[in-house]
Amino acid sequence: MIEWFVALQVGVAVIAGVLCLVLGLAGRVPGDLTMGAVALVELLLIVQLVMAIVAPVLGNSPSGSLAEFYIYLISALLLPLAGGFWALIERNRWSTVILGGVCLAIAVMVYRMGQIWFVQGV
Repeated sequence: MIEWFVALQVGVAVIAGVLCLVLGLAGRVPGDLTMGAVALVELLLIVQLVMAIVAPVLGNSPSGSLAEFYIYLISALLLPLAGGFWALIERNRWSTVILGGVCLAIAVMVYRMGQIWFVQGV
């Protein structure tokens, strides 16, 4: 179940990133669809934070560095918020492209966080 959720998060972040990149390169400013995709990435990250807090209680110990995990988690939580606020303020096509890059970076971070905490024996 946990591995499936991590895969879902990575997939959503990749789809959101590609969507933002395509819309930005097509000259579109951040719209509701773009911001909704980024909001979904942020929501899934908050769920991952809750899962990371609950995991030790359920007996799932980390298989990697906790410091690395939390650095990724804090970065992944802050990047979409900062990028989203910037995109709303700027409202140009390059802010959409940057949101796409942020979402793709988050996909990589979420994958690594899943390896560190939820996938034992990696």
